[in-house]
Amino acid sequence: MKTPLALALMLAVGACAAQNSNDAARSFPSQHGQVQVQPVAGGLEHPWGLAFLPDGRMLVTERPGRLRLVSTDGKLSGPLAGVPEVWARGQGGLLDVAVDPDFASTSLVYLSYSEPGEGGSGTAVARGKLVGEALEDVQVIFRQLPKLEAGQHFGSRLVFDREGRLYVTTGDRGNWDFPQALDKGQGKIFRIERDGAIPADNPFVGREGADPAIWSYGHRNVQGAALHPQTGKLWQTEHGARGGDELNIPDPGKNYGWPVITLGVNYSGAPIGSGKKEMEGMEQPMHQWTPSIAPSGLAFYDHDRFPAWKGDLFVGALAFQRVVRLELDGEKVVAEEPLLVDLGERIRDVRQGPDGYLYLLTDDAKGQILRVGLE
Repeated sequence: MKTPLALALMLAVGACAAQNSNDAARSFPSQHGQVQVQPVAGGLEHPWGLAFLPDGRMLVTERPGRLRLVSTDGKLSGPLAGVPEVWARGQGGLLDVAVDPDFASTSLVYLSYSEPGEGGSGTAVARGKLVGEALEDVQVIFRQLPKLEAGQHFGSRLVFDREGRLYVTTGDRGNWDFPQALDKGQGKIFRIERDGAIPADNPFVGREGADPAIWSYGHRNVQGAALHPQTGKLWQTEHGARGGDELNIPDPGKNYGWPVITLGVNYSGAPIGSGKKEMEGMEQPMHQWTPSIAPSGLAFYDHDRFPAWKGDLFVGALAFQRVVRLELDGEKVVAEEPLLVDLGERIRDVRQGPDGYLYLLTDDAKGQILRVGLE
């Protein structure tokens, strides 16, 4: 019979072995050789957005409302002070994070989140100075209006363009009327200055009844966005309903159709909107997924560490729990490869790190940061 001390030692050894197993690298086959996945940090509750600081540390958001610093060796800070109050219900909460293009001189960090208020909540963007483990002088620079009670489809990625202007992606919040209405904040991509001002060359500046911050409209739920490293154009992915997930290059002032046209159908199988797949004056996606992969984070790969991936686009997939690699010829998708198909994790965000590895966030109550590269 084992003594209580012996049993305790066995349990401790078992727990340690389990932890080491979870921290171990895993390898997956691909067209360009084995893909190695290494956990970097764990213990994150539904992480949503990831950004790298100039010194190599990471900022990561957790949907319940926490922002954390992650050291280069994977150690998590405590929750940073100064984060705005979030409406953490349904798909809402603290969402994306971005670092100011001139962070070295400004120390500014930008957060998107579901902001509570009269009528429910809406996607908002705030910025503050990172000082130690706190945000200071926090101010809201963008608000999606009107606020709604629905708990879904907040967007919301943050991407700076080459001129330092900020793209803010939003979702329709489950409302099918607002994405086509230019005076409503749902189902749009917005483009603002870093302080929230409106760029003079936005497509709807001066148009009566239109929000001048709008860049494009007719979107369902844009949860992936990235700037093309050569052309400087914004690319984005958005969720369809039952099928019809889209990859677009949103041009200024263009209408991307939702919910009048879509390549998907409702979850019941019934047609959406007009039931049509195309209509004059509405854009077609450059690539689509049916059945839906539920695309989230989006990243171009332009580092020399893994030449086989250079120029490719990587898409996080929530529904199929994988990463999708897209080969491009200019603005055309010419090949598609599913990666990490047996990982068993919902991929919420994808980023290229300064070291040339890809970094993933897994959307789980015990979420992780994963580092991905070719062996």
